[in-house]
Amino acid sequence: MAAMTLQQIADRIEIDDLLTRYATALDAKDWELFSSCFTADAQIDYSAAGGIKGSLPEVRQWLSEVMAGFAMTQHLVANKVVQIDGDTATCRSCLFNPMGLRDGEDGLAVFFEGGYYRDKLVRTAAGWRIAARVEEPTYSTRLHKVVACLYGS
Repeated sequence: MAAMTLQQIADRIEIDDLLTRYATALDAKDWELFSSCFTADAQIDYSAAGGIKGSLPEVRQWLSEVMAGFAMTQHLVANKVVQIDGDTATCRSCLFNPMGLRDGEDGLAVFFEGGYYRDKLVRTAAGWRIAARVEEPTYSTRLHKVVACLYGS
């Protein structure tokens, strides 16, 4: 492997920070911060995991409604494989999401989601942003009751 240039190192750090910001935004339910992770014309596809596919405003609205039902979430993004080509990049990263719903007065029903994000990224004047994201689920421990409650199916 050839040594990375300072620009390549900086790009990788910024992309890592971008993916961390995304996870932080979801857990904080901070929809402005969430939007700052994407280009204005981004296409986001969570449909394979039971969510929606759409534009940034559509997905942001949907997430704000769905995420309000969770008592706790912890979105983790790891094992990033980043390929940078000038001002564009692709990234495949693992996701691990423990999520919990209130179960009675004192309980918490926790389930786990795992899989991958496949992203197309672009360098903008404001830094790296996600232009397209597809979630590829690999496992879930969620109960049908949880899915019916949150997604209406």
